[in-house]
Amino acid sequence: MARTLKSDKWLLWATLLLLGISLLMVYSASAVWSQDRFDSQYLFLLKQAMFIGIGLVFLIVGMRVDYHVYRKPAVIWGALAVSVGLLLAVFGFDPINGTRRWISLPSFTLQPSELAKLSAIIFTAALLERRMHRVNDFTYALLPIGVVTGGLAGLIMLQPDFGTSAALIGVVLLMVFAAGLSFRYLAAVTAVLIPATALVVRMEPYRMRRWLSFLDPSADPAGASFQLNQSLIAVGSGGPWGRGFMDGVQKLFYIPEPHTDFIYAVIAEELGLIGATVVVVCFCVIAMRGIRASMCAPDRFGALLATGVTAMIAVQAFVNLSVVLGLLPTKGIPLPFVSNGGSSMIVSLAAMGILLNVTQHATTLDGSGRTRTAARASESAAPVGVEG
Repeated sequence: MARTLKSDKWLLWATLLLLGISLLMVYSASAVWSQDRFDSQYLFLLKQAMFIGIGLVFLIVGMRVDYHVYRKPAVIWGALAVSVGLLLAVFGFDPINGTRRWISLPSFTLQPSELAKLSAIIFTAALLERRMHRVNDFTYALLPIGVVTGGLAGLIMLQPDFGTSAALIGVVLLMVFAAGLSFRYLAAVTAVLIPATALVVRMEPYRMRRWLSFLDPSADPAGASFQLNQSLIAVGSGGPWGRGFMDGVQKLFYIPEPHTDFIYAVIAEELGLIGATVVVVCFCVIAMRGIRASMCAPDRFGALLATGVTAMIAVQAFVNLSVVLGLLPTKGIPLPFVSNGGSSMIVSLAAMGILLNVTQHATTLDGSGRTRTAARASESAAPVGVEG
């Protein structure tokens, strides 16, 4: 008889461990920098603690709300409408560091692109649930997804934020591929995206400089390659055990704002290979348990929702770690659950709450690897509508 599962404890504990690491390392990475600029070494620690607290509230709510609620049209279109409205609203605020990615509030800045990613995941999961049987029908299934995803990605690109828009498109592509997209469509999309990406890179001089510095970090060590070189120095100097907590050197005005996108470099320097590996293992656990949640979901919507949330976290973590290690060109992608930042932290924890709720309705696997629906999940899940 199928066994009803509780929330996946591996997912929850891996997330909580990353949050604990975040509090420690955000303080270590920002203390001196914050003291120099704001006369308080605890400023970013307190902000991060506040973001984590708010995010945990959303995680708990997400765990308690049946995930089938998110496939209601009012929820889907409401989330998309709010996302589009906020993405347009950013252009009414003053630019920060040359970009318009944030809505500046009195004590908080909101980055709408984070919410847009989650909205796109919910929309794609709901549409594919009904049209999965004709996923390779361009006008029936692929065109609506392309229009919504392309519209959100286009607004994000105008900010400009190439990294987040690329991550959004990548997550949706993974969801559609998991739903059964033909390889010929995947090859066609790839054939279009490669030259389009090259064109986007060439259009902006700073993107071109980042690409050239990625290909040859020694070409401009004091300019475009500076951040990457300092990151590699930090990672390499950590050794197996690290310099020790709070004893890192590269965070001392070498790596710009080390508590944000390059916090993994500080972790590697201070906690060494051991600490850096713990972070990677946590994300591997999240990815594997997220895939398991998708495989064991009692319906298509749950499976696709779990796939999207897992892909969002895993892709973002992969890109961030790759940038820090010099495996990808520099992009402003935060490390989920670890980097300092309110919007990313709160949305990531809310998404994790949704994923944990999917695991509550999970099924078990029989000997052949196929799922057997748990009795409680069958009774509580709403009927799955499939268009003919």
